[in-house]
Amino acid sequence: MSQMEKLHQTGVEYLLEYLRKSLSSDPLSEPLEQVASHWLSSQNYLVPQKQWLELRDSLLHAVVGFGPLELWLKDPQISEIMVNGYQQIYLERGGKLELAQQCFASNDQLLQVINRMVAQVGRRIDASQPLVDARLPDGSRINVIIPPLSLNGPVLTIRKFPTKPFKLFDLIAQNSVNKMMADLLSLLVQTKQNILISGGTGAGKTSTLNALAMLIPHQERLITIEDSAEIRIDHPHLITLESRANNLEGEGSVSIRDLIKNALRMRPDRIVVGEIRGGEALDMLQAMNTGHQGSITTVHANAPLESLYRLETMVLMGDVNLPITAIRPQIKQGINWILQQKRLPSGKRKITQIAWLNSDLKTEEYDVQTVAYYDERTKTFKSSGFFPEILKDQASASLIKWCQK
Repeated sequence: MSQMEKLHQTGVEYLLEYLRKSLSSDPLSEPLEQVASHWLSSQNYLVPQKQWLELRDSLLHAVVGFGPLELWLKDPQISEIMVNGYQQIYLERGGKLELAQQCFASNDQLLQVINRMVAQVGRRIDASQPLVDARLPDGSRINVIIPPLSLNGPVLTIRKFPTKPFKLFDLIAQNSVNKMMADLLSLLVQTKQNILISGGTGAGKTSTLNALAMLIPHQERLITIEDSAEIRIDHPHLITLESRANNLEGEGSVSIRDLIKNALRMRPDRIVVGEIRGGEALDMLQAMNTGHQGSITTVHANAPLESLYRLETMVLMGDVNLPITAIRPQIKQGINWILQQKRLPSGKRKITQIAWLNSDLKTEEYDVQTVAYYDERTKTFKSSGFFPEILKDQASASLIKWCQK
């Protein structure tokens, strides 16, 4: 153990003892920051001022904060933090994973940090409840799994979200789409097309959902429904709903499906659901088919056609026993467009396909027509030469020309 590590360990023990004594008698006689500074000065540890301040802050983070996670939580370049036991931490920066140089001192320290996090949102984690999925006050989403379910020790995953609303301009700036594809997406929102965003984990579905929702006209009443509130929309008539897990007594849960049913009674113009995972797919389709055009949701799938089959499976997961012959017409008439997202090996996120779903009920099979796509071989965005007749009256001449070339 280096001199710095020994000093850090001794300092943490000193501050914890100070807190124990103070809390057992009177309130803190002086701020903890001052206590840490005085103790560190008394150690005659001669280092540059910057390093001295970093050590002091590290002591405070270890005792009352989130330990080594503090700086990464504040770093806007880091989008995800993955703690695989106390000795290994990975960070996602710019879409790529990197192994962090710092780690926790022990499993106990990691568990202390985890308990501080979940306590902020009124949750607990222990051997009887070894799984927690929650949202921190800053909007970050956390998932925790501890032994005996995790054989690696406590595992913590934190997904951060931008503090500023993600807009269509940001998709263009990040080269997730080109200008003509962005114009097409804007047209789809303005003409109240129902949109399904498909992609794998970390493909950028929520960011695209956010960018599209930002285009919804301000005179419309918008209701968003999520497991954890991740969408950041600047809209004057916005109602945000969030599902709820069971409380400590195992009661009180409110599912996404419950919220969709309730939202239909709230006079929405549009409904945006963060992600469809189960039987709520049927309720979302019914909303899209009963006057709530322009709604948007996401699903985990690797291709537009696959996303429709996934929807079928999820409808079957509900408590309504419907045959595929009854489900498929609901999907055909409920979903108008499918956006396929992908995270490339380089870490860049792209909308790789914008596809139109034909609502014709004369045939049983799905008719999915690609309008625009990303060519991974040439690394360019291209049009397929097809543009649906139903939108030609609303589309600009330049957009139709690009799509049909």
